[in-house]
Amino acid sequence: METKSRKKPHGENGSTNGSTVPKGLVGSDTATKDNLKMGSDHKVDNSGEFEFGGVWGTGLAMVFFPLLMWYMWVGQVYYDSQFPMLEKGEAIADFVGKVANLAYESAYPTKKAWLVYWGFLTYQGLLYVTLPGVWAKGNPIPHRDNVRLDYFCNAVWSFYFTIATVAILHATQILPITCLVDEFGSFLSVGILSGILVSFIGYFSAIYRGAQHRMTGRFVYDFFMGAELNPRIIDIIDLKMFFEIRLPWFILFFVSCAAAVKQYETLGYVTPQVGFFLLAHWLYTNACCKGEELVVTTWDMTHEKWGYMLIFWNMAGVPLTYCHGVLYLVRHNPSVYQWPIGANVFLYVFLLCAYYVFDTCNSQKNRFRQMEQGTLIVRKTFPQLPWQTLKNPTFIRCKNGGTLLTSGWYGLARKVHYTADFCQLTSLGLVCGFASPLPWFLPTFFIIMILHRAWRDTDRCAKKYGADWEEYKRQVPYLFIPYVI
Repeated sequence: METKSRKKPHGENGSTNGSTVPKGLVGSDTATKDNLKMGSDHKVDNSGEFEFGGVWGTGLAMVFFPLLMWYMWVGQVYYDSQFPMLEKGEAIADFVGKVANLAYESAYPTKKAWLVYWGFLTYQGLLYVTLPGVWAKGNPIPHRDNVRLDYFCNAVWSFYFTIATVAILHATQILPITCLVDEFGSFLSVGILSGILVSFIGYFSAIYRGAQHRMTGRFVYDFFMGAELNPRIIDIIDLKMFFEIRLPWFILFFVSCAAAVKQYETLGYVTPQVGFFLLAHWLYTNACCKGEELVVTTWDMTHEKWGYMLIFWNMAGVPLTYCHGVLYLVRHNPSVYQWPIGANVFLYVFLLCAYYVFDTCNSQKNRFRQMEQGTLIVRKTFPQLPWQTLKNPTFIRCKNGGTLLTSGWYGLARKVHYTADFCQLTSLGLVCGFASPLPWFLPTFFIIMILHRAWRDTDRCAKKYGADWEEYKRQVPYLFIPYVI
């Protein structure tokens, strides 16, 4: 962990709000990232392209996912962790009304849940601006004269400081951590409602301030995708970074902690399966924190706007649906999911191997990008794994000024990081078994999402790099698994 000052470094232009990249060093590759033509109004999306099914697809997603989250919780509580289904002879209207009443009964957003949820968000904001960290530079922003914003990275300090705080609150019984599983339904509703509320605030605040970017003029679609590209508070809290790195993964980890503590209080021990979730969620959360400076040059930070898609999913979707596996475990007797020692050992090894690939391949890619730009920061945050940084990497120098990495993990498969991610998430389903479909929601959802994202990425890259992309596919022919597919 670093103890560096929060004082912002001065950029090449002497300003304190980012450095400007000399225009001569920025090729058309930079502009292409925003799907903009040079000279176009950045506030208007003139690409003519609509993602996620356009207005209808995004509109349905905004309605469907909150309802699905309540539906799954009702199944967890009242249907023995099964999906609620129509009973024989039951009218659809009666079934819908019954499920709605059960959701209201088990997931009413209590005052306590509101205070804890927003108290947690506020506390994370406080840690963001008070704890030590390091500064990193993002990618050039074409419509802002290619400025590179400065990002303050101290999530790793915030994570462990929060763990200590939660431990003290639990030990003193001021706020037992077990409330996260005992009152999960209330937190679920607060997360859903908060995600919707913040989405409206973020959207209309951007419109009011004239900060909108790439707008299509179709409200539903623009609301889903977002209006503002780089929302910030007091110039240090980058909201996209804050919501993506800290909120979802911190909450998810603490739900697993709460399940482990609850199981220990109830049974006198923690099962290997609950311990598996605790390890998996710690690994993922810690990875996001220790490599926070690498996130600043990713697609989410560079291109995605801060809209319902990112806000809702980070405030509610990730932390409150990705945990159904551990909720299933803590709500059932261990006899339901006991496995032989050999099976448990295999799953732990499988998880750790998948994590190693996930950690190192993402590090290789993002450190390569930062080395290109001269902004690489090598930190000593735990754990430092072999092969995180490529020495003398090979790559294709593209005609548009960009590069395509052809060594390391990305010399074996173009989307190997997706494969590693999927293996980690699949292990979370396998450790729960097949008695309930709820733990398998995450692997199923992820494979659908990742196939769509892979298609989305491939289509974008084909347009962006042209013939160079075909050469890249020739040199790296495998998409997900080396020498297989």
